[in-house]
Amino acid sequence: MNIPAFRKIEVIIKLVRTATDLECKLIFVPVLVFSFIAITGCGSRQQGDDVAASVDGQNQTAGSSQQPVGEQSTSLRLSILRELIDNEILMRRAEKLGLLATDEEVEAKLNEIKSPYTKEEFDARLKEKKLTLDDFKRDLRRSLTVDKVMNKEVSSKINVTDQDITDYYNAHRAEFNLIEPQYHLARILVTTTPNPQVHNLKNDKARNEADARKKIQMLLNRLDSGDDFGTLAMNYSEDTDTAANGGDLGFQPESSLHTETGSGIMKLKPGQYSAIIPVGNPATKQLFGFQIVKLVAKEPAGQRDLADPRVKQAIRAQMQDRREQLLKAAYYEVLRDQAKVTNYLAQKILETTGTSK
Repeated sequence: MNIPAFRKIEVIIKLVRTATDLECKLIFVPVLVFSFIAITGCGSRQQGDDVAASVDGQNQTAGSSQQPVGEQSTSLRLSILRELIDNEILMRRAEKLGLLATDEEVEAKLNEIKSPYTKEEFDARLKEKKLTLDDFKRDLRRSLTVDKVMNKEVSSKINVTDQDITDYYNAHRAEFNLIEPQYHLARILVTTTPNPQVHNLKNDKARNEADARKKIQMLLNRLDSGDDFGTLAMNYSEDTDTAANGGDLGFQPESSLHTETGSGIMKLKPGQYSAIIPVGNPATKQLFGFQIVKLVAKEPAGQRDLADPRVKQAIRAQMQDRREQLLKAAYYEVLRDQAKVTNYLAQKILETTGTSK
């Protein structure tokens, strides 16, 4: 079935918004950017009404006549087209640097992504997203290529020195002064009503209260048998916010745990997990589900010293990330300056004073 370009990209955007963070990282985000290139085409041809932009002679089309209309749609097209232009420029750079992803790299990444699923489960997910395996592998190749270019041209050039870390710490000492104890928690949640937004790795959801009780007991039994908490959370938890990262809730202040449930959690030792805890709506007292909470670590109140390796690690990671984002933005600007880009869509919008459909 040939889906018009902008109709298909809207479908992909909708799927990304309802996916978990982990799924986005592993499957859907590369598709969002790169499938659109394939859908609209990037072969060299003469400029026509459907050509939205040209990058070094390579055209990006605006899609078929069955496109959304209105100013919001036009703004969306400009935004998507900017992404397409940036990525087409980057692919050109990758060719010059000899950094295009190899077949072996694509296959290795594909096997890594497929590992949590059975063949039937993975095929079903591709079918659900209206993707063929070849589509997906092409998108993976582009995504891996972008990573390789960015690693070589940006990330590898960032150096956060010990002096940088010391200077940051001295300027932000208050950030490392905990006014009360902090509890690093993780949880596995099972709900009594299936949520369509839940996308754990097993796509496993309890259908009702009885099913939820059975499922949470099964998970507790597996924990007691030595199964890894984070892995079980990724596979089975129905918490839309934390399932993708192993149930990690981050650090919670002690004051937030001054409840009947929280008092039991505070008695845990790092590495221990709770019994099954009912979760209800405080206002209506209606049962929402069941959870198992793990205490990952506990931090006492007080000033954290720079000698603490965790402090240094946190500062280094933060500074690395900030510099990387800044350099990536600058890198794209330089590549745009070096490329010959003609944005026909933007020209048309300007010529028609924003009334172009």
